Amino acid sequence: MAVVQTLAGENFEPELPKRLLKIAEDIVAAGGRAYLVGGWVRDALLGKNCRDYDVEVYDLEQDQLLPILSKYGKTNLVGKAFGVIHLSMKGESLDFSFPRTESKVGYGHKGFVVHTDAKLSFKEAALRRDFTINAMGMELPDLKLCDPYGGIEDLKNRCLRHVGPAFAEDSLRILRGVQFASRFVLNLAPETVEMCRTLSLDDLSIERLFEEFKKWLLKPGKPSLGLKAFLDIKLDEYFPEVSPFTSASSASVSSADASREEGWNILGQLLDSMASNRDGLTDEEASELAFAALLSGNAFPGCSSENVKDVANKFLARITNEIHLVRKVPEILKCYSELDFETVPSAPVLRRLAVRLDGLKLLTLLVKSTPAPLFKSATFADALLQAARDLDLFNAAPQPFLTGKMLLDLGVKPGKQMGEIIKKSFELQLDGELADAAAALVWAKAEITST
Repeated sequence: MAVVQTLAGENFEPELPKRLLKIAEDIVAAGGRAYLVGGWVRDALLGKNCRDYDVEVYDLEQDQLLPILSKYGKTNLVGKAFGVIHLSMKGESLDFSFPRTESKVGYGHKGFVVHTDAKLSFKEAALRRDFTINAMGMELPDLKLCDPYGGIEDLKNRCLRHVGPAFAEDSLRILRGVQFASRFVLNLAPETVEMCRTLSLDDLSIERLFEEFKKWLLKPGKPSLGLKAFLDIKLDEYFPEVSPFTSASSASVSSADASREEGWNILGQLLDSMASNRDGLTDEEASELAFAALLSGNAFPGCSSENVKDVANKFLARITNEIHLVRKVPEILKCYSELDFETVPSAPVLRRLAVRLDGLKLLTLLVKSTPAPLFKSATFADALLQAARDLDLFNAAPQPFLTGKMLLDLGVKPGKQMGEIIKKSFELQLDGELADAAAALVWAKAEITST
């Protein structure tokens, strides 16, 4: 098995399908060359395994490659215009492509003319890629590195640099820069910042925008560096709903004249803490917490004069159609804005917050992620979490003790009266005046008698 020397100077033996190595040997025997490209190479240099195997084949034409691949599984020319062949094997699937150039001729991410050319050099073919860290290849089967644009040096220097002018032909690369900065702990090169500032996101669908935001906020990494890239590119002007903790920091941190930069630093700290506080969450919960964290600068008391929910809804409408986010994130932020970060709300208030949020888990985690200097009481976050657990509100909202079936058994017919009795009983339950179903039933009997 071939060995890769990582940036840390260690020998790393990456996972590679044996059949891929056999295919590579057949390609070489036929006069061709095969390179693993893109994310697989970058991850291998970082000492990480990647199961996304993209292979670029040189010096062979399509009609020469297809018979080789057909010996190993079912081939499908999935991207005829892009020269991509998908190979399905038992327990494995691989993509093979040919070196190509791309020319922007129309609007949007589909407005490209692609020319495949098996005789291109690796350097010429890599010129179309976005960043130097993604423009490297490793030749199979021995994994010899080909790095025409200095990607390995940029990785060592924690620098995210675009390859060339073709970068400007797909504006999605602006947000790819943000999420790569976060995931791989990188800073944008000054020339890449300048390039990004000349581009517009107006031609991108909300689906494409959303995927990049999710990778920034949900993939392992350092989200504060994604925020730094976001601000370097001035994307806060395009997404003004993403706001710093400016007013809150003025009120709660050391200086009465806390700067806007300090407010952004607080948001960056919160995003990093959020990333470490989501263990055990479902994918939906992690996404809700992440987007609430991103927009939390609008929700901290004193930060914004606008309606918190309106701001959140405006931002989410621009990037996603996911109903659970649109329903949950604005409500989390509204509840967050109602806390004073000094005194834990009373049990009745906490129960009502839990009803609004289907439990206090995400609210308490957002508070836990908030930098400590913003708290008026150093114990607030822990006390809020403990109160949520003590009241059994962390994972779910309280359910009404009194049910329709119980009222039917008491002779109450379905209709307005039943609904009003259940609603009134639930309010008393939230206030702590009804301790259990038995108490609710006693109350209901008295209520029915009195009416």
